[in-house]
Amino acid sequence: MSNLEMKENILFQLDMCWQLYLYHMDNIEESEALWTFSPTGLQVRKQDDRWCIDWPETESYEIGPPSIAWIMWHIIYWWSTALDYNFGDGTLKKEDIHWPGSVEKAKATISLLHDKWVSKLNDLPDADYQLKQYAKWPLVDRSFADIALWLNAELMKNATEIGYGRFLYAARIK
Repeated sequence: MSNLEMKENILFQLDMCWQLYLYHMDNIEESEALWTFSPTGLQVRKQDDRWCIDWPETESYEIGPPSIAWIMWHIIYWWSTALDYNFGDGTLKKEDIHWPGSVEKAKATISLLHDKWVSKLNDLPDADYQLKQYAKWPLVDRSFADIALWLNAELMKNATEIGYGRFLYAARIK
């Protein structure tokens, strides 16, 4: 596969993942996104005048499923971090990434990050997809293509989790 074909395939795959994300985010409401599937699942929590983000010590199944709001924050986290580490100064920490305060603001933030990421993918010369220069997070000693493919997979996973969360919310016992 040529470098150009690789870049085109990565962008095509990203667009498919993005369309799934948009499908699952259509008409989502605040109460649905903040609803918790179980009391132990990862959440964004309002405490005093700020939002706190749960961060798991483990990824075992016992912690329970995350809320949709937490999944949205997680998308903001990994896209912000990937942009900062792979194209910026690499100083961003998870504590620096906050829940925007509402579903609509989170959707706008995710859309902005998506557009920045797509711009970086488009601007990167085709041959640079094979280099390690832009591959600093979350994979080390891999090509940039591997980073871009990982982010596509992460978006697909998160979009699927949001969709599953919406099914659970719609089917909950009232």
